[in-house]
Amino acid sequence: MERIRERVIQIYGNLVSLLQKCIFCILSVGPIPNHIAFIMDGNRRFTKKCKLMEGAGHKVGFSALMSMLKYCYEFGVRYVTVYAFSIENFKRSPEEVQSLMDLMLKKIEEILKKQSIVNRYGVRVIFSGNLKLLSEPVRLAAERAMLATAKNSKAVLSICVAYTSTNEIMHAVQESCEEKWDEITLLNSSGAGYGLISLGGYEQDEMDHLIKLTDIEKHMYMAAAPDPDIIIRTSGETRLSNFLLWQSANCYLYSPSVLWPEIGFRQFLWAILNFQQIHFYLDKLRKQS
Repeated sequence: MERIRERVIQIYGNLVSLLQKCIFCILSVGPIPNHIAFIMDGNRRFTKKCKLMEGAGHKVGFSALMSMLKYCYEFGVRYVTVYAFSIENFKRSPEEVQSLMDLMLKKIEEILKKQSIVNRYGVRVIFSGNLKLLSEPVRLAAERAMLATAKNSKAVLSICVAYTSTNEIMHAVQESCEEKWDEITLLNSSGAGYGLISLGGYEQDEMDHLIKLTDIEKHMYMAAAPDPDIIIRTSGETRLSNFLLWQSANCYLYSPSVLWPEIGFRQFLWAILNFQQIHFYLDKLRKQS
């Protein structure tokens, strides 16, 4: 009896997988988003809603993330970004922060396994954010994961940890200023800078273009990925919560009412359909900016 039950479940799973592939084939006739970003909102509310042990919602949420990654990579989305841990999250209780760090460490180690979704789909993993704020075990594990997947080239998964957009922009501006200062100092020391450091050494036009937009963008934590086409935030919230503010000027924000652990294929499908309907308008905005 148990064997028959397992066989039925297997057949059902195969039929669902076949149906999903057929739907993806139909959708691929239209524009395919190059980059989808996720704000995984609602793990703690899911825990309370289902009366689970503290932290259980994040574990169920990880399974939901694996499903979303599978849908993205099978549909042909090359870049996926997830908002895993904000700098603001460090303000939570020490016990909750430590629990999340322990869970993150465990899941990073799972990424390194040969049969993981990352290796199955040839995904390069990048941890984006102020990694110095992470505990040493988590930071070292993140570095190992980036090194282990550095040669994967089929897709990119950016995991934003210890991240906020304001911190990212501040970091990029600071790095750009330091880089430009080093360039000027080098030119002056070689005699080719014509005293650029000295007071009044610049013409106004030169001052206006000393640091360019491209200088700042190359120092962004998210420099390895293009701007997102879709940002999906669960729980019905329409706030970006300090996530990809610089990069999201012309993207589609989809806010399903389900909590993150409850997200499934239906929500993913609806996000793609809505994006395809307004793609022409979004593309026009990008070309104008």
